[in-house]
Amino acid sequence: MITVKGDKTPLFILDTGHTTYAMKVLDTGHIEHLYYGRKIHLDSEDGLTEQHEFAPGTSVVYSPEHGNISLEDMRLEMSSYGKGDVREAFVEIVNTDGSRTSDLLYKGYAESKGRDGGTEGLPTSFGEDAEVLTVTLEDKDNHIRLELIYCVYSDTDVITRTSRLINDGDGDIRIRRLMSTQIDFDPGDYVFSTFTGAWAREMKRTDMSVASARLVNSSYTGNSSNRANPFVMLSSRGCTEDYGDVYGFNLVYSGNHYESVEKSPYGKVRFLSGINPTSFEWKLAKGESFLTPEAVMTYSSTGYNGMSGQMHDFVSKHILRGPWKDRLRPVLLNSWEASYFKISESKLMRLARKAKQVGIELFVMDDGWFGERNDDTTSLGDWFPDTAKLPGGLKGICDKVRALGLQFGIWVEPEMVSRESGLYLAHPEWAMEIPGKSHSEGRNQMVLDLANVEVQDHIINVMSRVFSSAEISYVKWDMNRNFSDVFSRSLPADRQGEVTHRYILGLYRVMKTLTEKFPDILFEGCASGGNRFDLGILSYFPQIWGSDDTDAAVRAEIQTGYSYGYPMSCVTAHVSDCPNHQTLRRTPIETRFNVASFGVLGYECNLVDMSKDDLDAVTAQIAMYKKWRKVMQFGRFYRRSSVNDSIGAPGFSCLEPLPGNDTSWTVVSADKSRAVSMTMQILTHPNAQWGVLKPMGLDEDTKYHIEGRKMKFDLREFGGLINYVAPIHVRQDSLQHRTIARFYKMKAESESHDMYGDAMMYAGVHLRSAFASGGYNENMRYYPDFGSRLYTIEKIDK
Repeated sequence: MITVKGDKTPLFILDTGHTTYAMKVLDTGHIEHLYYGRKIHLDSEDGLTEQHEFAPGTSVVYSPEHGNISLEDMRLEMSSYGKGDVREAFVEIVNTDGSRTSDLLYKGYAESKGRDGGTEGLPTSFGEDAEVLTVTLEDKDNHIRLELIYCVYSDTDVITRTSRLINDGDGDIRIRRLMSTQIDFDPGDYVFSTFTGAWAREMKRTDMSVASARLVNSSYTGNSSNRANPFVMLSSRGCTEDYGDVYGFNLVYSGNHYESVEKSPYGKVRFLSGINPTSFEWKLAKGESFLTPEAVMTYSSTGYNGMSGQMHDFVSKHILRGPWKDRLRPVLLNSWEASYFKISESKLMRLARKAKQVGIELFVMDDGWFGERNDDTTSLGDWFPDTAKLPGGLKGICDKVRALGLQFGIWVEPEMVSRESGLYLAHPEWAMEIPGKSHSEGRNQMVLDLANVEVQDHIINVMSRVFSSAEISYVKWDMNRNFSDVFSRSLPADRQGEVTHRYILGLYRVMKTLTEKFPDILFEGCASGGNRFDLGILSYFPQIWGSDDTDAAVRAEIQTGYSYGYPMSCVTAHVSDCPNHQTLRRTPIETRFNVASFGVLGYECNLVDMSKDDLDAVTAQIAMYKKWRKVMQFGRFYRRSSVNDSIGAPGFSCLEPLPGNDTSWTVVSADKSRAVSMTMQILTHPNAQWGVLKPMGLDEDTKYHIEGRKMKFDLREFGGLINYVAPIHVRQDSLQHRTIARFYKMKAESESHDMYGDAMMYAGVHLRSAFASGGYNENMRYYPDFGSRLYTIEKIDK
């Protein structure tokens, strides 16, 4: 709800279900940020506005009429350079006379209702009940207007912000920076959390104390990047998963982004978010305007889980769109790690037949199907089937796969071009490179210039032809390199600072056109895994490949990272072969499934070469997942410390756990009648039998049945210990050992309890004893390195 009190210097109050955001127009015309936090009763600014009698020493006084005001020591909704605020600015403009001072003061406001999901080429949130406040500021000296646009989503406790700059003057101006949001917080002890990494190790959470230095999270790769995701958090020190004040911020944008936190000499903390100003410049002619990407912010007093739940709800309700928004996603098999580029119709069909046998619903043909694509040096841009591999083309193999009862999908990388391709030979000017100068490449490919409308039209036309050439149900849209030598031949020299943003606008036009033209295709975003995992992509594609790394141990950390800001229905995760193709690590096939099942489940392994035991395991996994799919894809997700987090490890005291060793997740249906919990450890703890599971999100007064998933283990995992019980000596890895293991499997311990929700959440479910070298039977929990368990929870009908 938006409330406005007063006329010439109004007080603006933005309330959601559980939060309040307040700001006040000052006598100077600046807008003071008053408060953002848990919902409060507020009918005036009394007690909230800062009291200033004199400006701090050596600071700049705003004007003789306001000798007590120094903008450097004010909490502002928007900041600029030139009038005394030396902190990092919200806006930086080169005026027509070359000066760089901006003084944007309050002019008026307007209210409206409803948000349609996109404006001026940028995707935005959407919702009929969204309340919108537009506050207009004006720089009279330089004939510039700035609109600060606030959108309130009461149902998810989210407020979004965008800004629009309008040139009302007669000459051109240049925008050097224009942020999407700014919040100036009161002095406090804050922690800035970012999610950074690189290829195959995305979304590593890092917590940094907000001291006097400026902390920056940004990308300069041409995409939102695996180096620094645009989702960040600002929390009070001591905040936990379940307790404490935390703010979550994100950006509906897929290009170079920027988030910074800075503590002023007076203790105030400024947060900024928007397009990365590095190398950015936008020429704005008379009468033109520039709109920034939408920034998303939410606050919770119930810790990181509380904040995450609000972000998840917002993304699910107000970002995701189209027929697949709420539709259950199919279990797929991707051909990449089974075949890489070495595909053929006969080889793919053998794989598809195995996929059908184990319960797969969607078969995806990955790279290698087009042009002369036998490695990554050629053919990007030549989007026609290689008939040597696919004699019947796309339609031929699609029809055969569908005849098995499977849906059919393909991989594409439309934004890229190979030098060794017909497209580059025909249109070298469409590639992003600086004419006459050497070019640095990545993965033997070049970026197509999507700032050029001709290139956009070409991609739309070519992909339309591909997508309509067969009954294609799924498209994996990849993008495998960062930008270099950024230049567009479609723009003049004085507008090259606009290239990266115009590229993203072009990309959005292409995606919007194709997703609207092919609404029934399930599009999955991918950019070398998590190189472009952001709300901009999710505005068109309902799911994104979380990482090219399918190792379960790494994926547990990566998916935990994503879960802070993104619902798990957006994160795709696959079970792959072992040793893992990215790490060469061996993890149990059940652990690989347990981790992947908390995203949108798929498989990326060679089922043709898989052992019967593993095929049986996959068949059982898929059957179980289908039974619980709705809960796992669309339930409420929670993180918690794991079952053994109080047990020591080598090098640690008994009171100090091994950092990052344990993962515990719970996902709960909307009506709280069903839930699934998972526990996983990286390294086992010696002589640590005890374990307690504490699911989250259950109804306290409801009685549930919790049960461990039925599994079997290979006897050979116990190695030479078999001789402790065997009547004859069995040599490890011998034919005798393999034969015994073939016919005798170790069953997982039986775990079955009836408990109330509050008992499970607060007292915990005390699990069966884990193996601790002192004996073993079928009632014990076999929990080795990379061990995990899945527990299903169902309401008991009285």
